[in-house]
Amino acid sequence: MTDALLWLSFGGPESPADVRPFLENVTRGRGVPPERLDEVEKHYQHFGGVSPINRLNREAIDAVRAELARQGMDLPVYFGNRNWHPMAEDTVATMAADGVRRALVFPTSAYGGYSACRQYHEDIVRARAATGDGAPDLVKLRQFFDHPLFVAAFADAVRAAAADMPQDYRLVFTAHSVPDSADVAAGPPDEGGRRYSRQVAEAARLVAREVGVAEHDVVWQSRSGPPHIPWLEPDIVDHIEALHGRGVRAVVVCPVGFVSDHLEVVWDLDTEAAEKAAELGMSFARAATPNGDPRFAELVVELIREHIDGAEPRKLSDFPLAGCTANGAPCAVACCEAPKRPVRA
Repeated sequence: MTDALLWLSFGGPESPADVRPFLENVTRGRGVPPERLDEVEKHYQHFGGVSPINRLNREAIDAVRAELARQGMDLPVYFGNRNWHPMAEDTVATMAADGVRRALVFPTSAYGGYSACRQYHEDIVRARAATGDGAPDLVKLRQFFDHPLFVAAFADAVRAAAADMPQDYRLVFTAHSVPDSADVAAGPPDEGGRRYSRQVAEAARLVAREVGVAEHDVVWQSRSGPPHIPWLEPDIVDHIEALHGRGVRAVVVCPVGFVSDHLEVVWDLDTEAAEKAAELGMSFARAATPNGDPRFAELVVELIREHIDGAEPRKLSDFPLAGCTANGAPCAVACCEAPKRPVRA
């Protein structure tokens, strides 16, 4: 029997005083230099020290609660984060105190990979350990990058963004960059690794096909690691410059790697990428993320029904179903492991 849903997300600051401790939580143990934190802190302070991510999560949770009620499902929804309040450890303790014994977990990431999937498994392990005896069993829902509702929401967002653009616009998909070593480790060796980047490319292909666009690009954004470590490239701003050099006059950017318009979307795309396009005299439009689309709540409830009612999983790709395990167990040996950190002489 399933007693509840835990909405598990990344977290974000909700006041200027929150920004630095939040960033220190995010980067702890990753070797990110202080000057990089100084730079990213300015991005948050540009927006008053508040990330929209917690607000957007609360709005999405309200939509899921309404969809659950519409479908006649009595399932309480709890909210916890990895890096900022409400912290997952506190939320799981509250769930245990409320008598929850088994809950499903919806992570706000559609993809595989260490940061996109396995780290949520680690969040579950940490939260259950902090709660101790009486912690509920927690079953993480699967990856959903190729779900028909996810693809349809992005396709309509691209159409809306392109409505006032020249017909020869270039469609560019973005996702959060990761260290190249992390991407290599993002899938079991017998699947060829690179689960994350391959899934992003597949989601982009599915959305482009739905829109009817024959050619598109997949690029990356939001790298934050030490400069000596290779990350997935090209960066969105560099790519806009390259497109301009090829004579492209208009670009529509679709942040297919994100489920909501949180700070990395509004800074990297709506600010930096848009400013670069304007500087080059290019038309620029950014497609919305699915967080506010009613189909996103429908998608979450459909994933829940796969467990409660045995609903047949829907997907549009040939990729294997992955990401769904209990109590933080990894999907498979060597799947979505953290990259080995290089030792510097």
